[in-house]
Amino acid sequence: MASPAQGIEVYAWNGVGYQPLVFSGDWQVALLNWEPLFSPAHLGEVERHSHTDEVFVLWKGQAALFVVTEDGIQLVEMQPGLVYNVVRGTWHNLVATPDASWVIVERRDTHLYDTETRRMTAEELAALAARLPAWVH
Repeated sequence: MASPAQGIEVYAWNGVGYQPLVFSGDWQVALLNWEPLFSPAHLGEVERHSHTDEVFVLWKGQAALFVVTEDGIQLVEMQPGLVYNVVRGTWHNLVATPDASWVIVERRDTHLYDTETRRMTAEELAALAARLPAWVH
């Protein structure tokens, strides 16, 4: 994409899934577009990052961000334009409509070196199912 002015870089990502676009110092900005793992039929995995918080900004679609903690499942219906910070070490994932897209800000190369995933337990999945918003069903 052509730059609109000297000193301004413009990036886009229209593909499926996650794409880091801007790297500066020790941080990066990525776009995350819906992919099948965010559909209700594919819920079952969570991830965490040991060395960085991860910031999500929903900019289109409907989405919910959920975390798995010692206190159980917590779910937040995301509002476009609000900043949601998932604190380092927190198991998390998303459920969303197919038109959903997020801006992600995190430590540089988190997707390469600092992402741990695990399957959710049957109890966690049942607790999540009980908290899903009506638009998910």
